[in-house]
Amino acid sequence: MSSSTPEVLTAAVLTVSDSSARGERTDLSGPAVAQALKQHNFSIIATEIVPDEEPAIKQAIQRLTKAARLVVTTGGTGIAERDVTPEATRAVCDRLLEGVAERMRIAGEKTTSFAALSRAVCGTCGQSIVLNVPGSPRGSVEALQAVIDLMPHALDLLRGKTRHD
Repeated sequence: MSSSTPEVLTAAVLTVSDSSARGERTDLSGPAVAQALKQHNFSIIATEIVPDEEPAIKQAIQRLTKAARLVVTTGGTGIAERDVTPEATRAVCDRLLEGVAERMRIAGEKTTSFAALSRAVCGTCGQSIVLNVPGSPRGSVEALQAVIDLMPHALDLLRGKTRHD
């Protein structure tokens, strides 16, 4: 790809849900996140569902970050015992982007005080970004909308595009 050709922004969506992984509940958040990403010119290259199991989440994130520049997980960010998405994300990320998670929580508090209970994290994994959003369709899209404008620049920085004009 030449330097004058814009990079295609690729994304993958990983739904973390025991009930959806078992086929007992339809995943609504994953498709909502995918649609929001498409509206911001991301090409969705994969969507997956895994149970709330740290090893399964870590394996999926590692696999998806090899193919997509942005991996958005939805679900498992709360304080319930089975909410382990942040732990799995931290385990596979090189660096955390604390400000991104803070921005999502700040935006979420405009619609629900429960946003303060979110343990969602964001980090880098190689040249990809992993972003945790809540498991509800509305909450996941609101969180993504709060930070989506940062993603193209952050992805450029990870690719070494650090020159400031």
